Amino acid sequence: MIIKALLLVVFFAVMLTIGFICRKNSTDVNGFVLGGRSVGPWVTAFAYGTSYFSAVIFVGYAGQFGWKYGIASTWVGIGNALIGSLLAWVILGRRTRIMTQHLNSATMPQFFAARFGGRSLKIAASIITFIFLIPYTASLYNGLSRLFGMAFNIDYSICVIVMAVLTGIYVIAGGYMATAINDFIQGIIMLIGICAVILSVLNSQGGFLAALDGLARISDESVSTTPGIFASFFGPDPLNLVGVVLLTSLGTWGLPQMVQKFYAIKSERAISKGTIVSTFFAFVVAGGCYFLGGFGRLFSDKVDIANGGYDSIIPTMLSGMPDILIAVVVVLVLSASMSTLSSLVLTSSSTLTLDLLKGHVYKEMDEKRQLLIMRALIIVFVAISVVIAIIQYKQNVTFIAQLMGVSWGALAGAFLAPFLYGLYWRGTTKVAVWVNFVFSTVVMLANMAFRSSFPKLLQSPINAGAFCMLAGLVIVPVISLFTKRPDAALVDGAFACYNKEVMVHQSTSLSDEEE
Repeated sequence: MIIKALLLVVFFAVMLTIGFICRKNSTDVNGFVLGGRSVGPWVTAFAYGTSYFSAVIFVGYAGQFGWKYGIASTWVGIGNALIGSLLAWVILGRRTRIMTQHLNSATMPQFFAARFGGRSLKIAASIITFIFLIPYTASLYNGLSRLFGMAFNIDYSICVIVMAVLTGIYVIAGGYMATAINDFIQGIIMLIGICAVILSVLNSQGGFLAALDGLARISDESVSTTPGIFASFFGPDPLNLVGVVLLTSLGTWGLPQMVQKFYAIKSERAISKGTIVSTFFAFVVAGGCYFLGGFGRLFSDKVDIANGGYDSIIPTMLSGMPDILIAVVVVLVLSASMSTLSSLVLTSSSTLTLDLLKGHVYKEMDEKRQLLIMRALIIVFVAISVVIAIIQYKQNVTFIAQLMGVSWGALAGAFLAPFLYGLYWRGTTKVAVWVNFVFSTVVMLANMAFRSSFPKLLQSPINAGAFCMLAGLVIVPVISLFTKRPDAALVDGAFACYNKEVMVHQSTSLSDEEE
């Protein structure tokens, strides 16, 4: 108990110290929201990864999908690394950094307004962001309940409040830079922690081969009659597994708190290094989480799915570990939760302040007032998420994966296609963006309210979200082809940033080619 308490005290002390040290970097809006667009590759890559993988992944998704798909759930982690990290950095990183700086946009709603014209898109995007980030934020706390109960026997409400207060303090004090540096430290903890946990759990089952053999001997006729299905390459339900991979991987391309990391990166070299670091981080953390979850059925004699839900699987797997490893796991899950929480509340407060209040509620808003309102809204968002999390836990409303799936599906479905096409295609129209916004939000809200009326494949919010993202990639170009072409001057102004000539090293571009 002393070891666990000391680790927590040190962890919190470091987080708060960094928050106050970074106060000098958050004296204006650009510094508070984007760190002055001067964040290096390692910090940006870890900030991206830690915002990506929270306690929702470690406890909720890894437990649920590991139970459903067995060892094949590792494909989700591989997809997260290749699609959600590597391809996201390669396809979005450079263009996002260039165009958002050119358009002077600090948030995704600001990008939509500047790229496609009109304040209405900015207002709509900020409302969608606000509505759907709140349940996502609330879901972050759920992974803490059983782990803290197992390690400290502390009431869930106290855990939630303490974590929220401490996160709020360092974000309010240091803004984006404090969040990014803390993410870097938390990311290192996550890398070490997940490796230690996997080794410990497999060792408790006699090693990797013995654990895999044990998994192959488990059968569940309600899922599949195929022998050894939970130790197979694609598992018992490959089609639904693809839906999970798409939502959790491709979805990051349209999440405001993820894309905003590219706004702040420092240089071309930082993008190249960040791509490699971020992909490696995702392979270890996401791949490790889902790989670990794939062995959940080995503990079926201790797990009560009917009463505890899927969220009890990972804590049950960890309950027999030595105290020092349990302490590491607690800090690991805290790191994962606090890093994502800090990113979400910063995104929510900056979006609401800069895109909804500034110029609409307050016609004139100087930098000092903007910073004050953003810091106040961080307190509001943290408080709302705490209340929702506690109510959800007490009432047992839904599983983590379902709550997060609705949020991811709505946000990524609404924003992914317009943002991607906005960076690359001059022909994207404002009407197409509007249609995509409406389509995705209506589908996900309907899925939440009338789930049983949906086709069986789309009743899962995971699959519904994946459907919205893929549909958007078709809706935006099709609607754009049949609607009024965008204003040429507006488009030329946006894409002018790509035409600027820059000096580069010969390793990047040959300078002595013959004409």
